[in-house]
Amino acid sequence: MLSEKDKLQKFGKNIAKYRKIKHLSQNQLAEMIDISREHLAKIETAKRGISLSLLFKLSETLDISEKDLFDFQ
Repeated sequence: MLSEKDKLQKFGKNIAKYRKIKHLSQNQLAEMIDISREHLAKIETAKRGISLSLLFKLSETLDISEKDLFDFQ
C-alpha cells in the first residue's frame, strides 16, 4: 500500500506526464487553469495537494479523465 506522500508524488508525476503529452509548459498550463507556475510546480513535486475544483479544471484542460490522474501503475 502506498503512503500519502507516495500517492501525491505519483499524482504529480501524472500531471507532468499529461502536460508534456499536450506539449505545454508549466507556465502555459498554470495560466490555463488560473494558478501560478509555482503552485503548479509544487503540485507536480508533491509539495502541495489540490482541491477538487482544481482537479476537475486540470482534467478538463488536459482532456483526460480524473481517473487517469490517479493511475499509479
